[in-house]
Amino acid sequence: MGSTSKPSILLIPGSFALPEFYEPVFELVRAKGYDIRGLHKPTVGLSARQPRPGAPPTMYDDAAYIAGEAEKLADEGKDVILVPHSYGGVPASQSTKGLSKKERQEAGKPGGIVSIAYLTCLTPALGQTAKDVLATVPPETQINLTEDGWMIHDPPEASAALSFSDLPLEEGTAWVNKFPQHSAISFVNELTHAGYKDVDVSYLVCEKDLVIPPAIQRAGIDMIERESGRKVDVTSIPRDHCPLVRYPEEVADWILKVAAKY
Repeated sequence: MGSTSKPSILLIPGSFALPEFYEPVFELVRAKGYDIRGLHKPTVGLSARQPRPGAPPTMYDDAAYIAGEAEKLADEGKDVILVPHSYGGVPASQSTKGLSKKERQEAGKPGGIVSIAYLTCLTPALGQTAKDVLATVPPETQINLTEDGWMIHDPPEASAALSFSDLPLEEGTAWVNKFPQHSAISFVNELTHAGYKDVDVSYLVCEKDLVIPPAIQRAGIDMIERESGRKVDVTSIPRDHCPLVRYPEEVADWILKVAAKY
């Protein structure tokens, strides 16, 4: 066991995803006495109707934001667990440099990141991009690029059939219609820091994921085990790419299982 207090949990949403999408999971985890919240990454627009002004941010902007939020908690003496979903696995991996509990202890600082718990995620090797990880997946023609460098889902039904395959199409489409824009450049920024080498790693495999198919998820797990020299704690559920919508209790139970180690 780590510290006497419970760890704090930062959930890093996937691409096009707002923190409030995960609120049913947060409520279940908070009910067990844990501090958990989601981060609104710079690469995600402000809302479905409100684009983010300015040039599209990079994956490195996301990583810097995650690092800043994790460092605030660490400075309070907190053990921190990162729970990235989907694309969130890339900036979460990038973000940990100097912030692992071991590194901070060696520097005489309190707290730190103790674990990354990947929720059906993209986990590139060093030098790879999110786009590289998805190279063997058929092109997602329902994602279009705006003139100013943002990605949008059009038509939404095509995305719904992939991302929310456990839901009726009409319900999944309603979810896609809530999606903000997402920065296109973030998918071609190379990973320069492999945070999964720094801390314990858990992974929730979603066996019915059509966006990041199980074979890609498992290839990422194998790569992490090779690169880190440590086993990944793998849990598997028969769910789609966004189990937080229809099965929030299963996602919450997994997060609680991870958090109970610290």
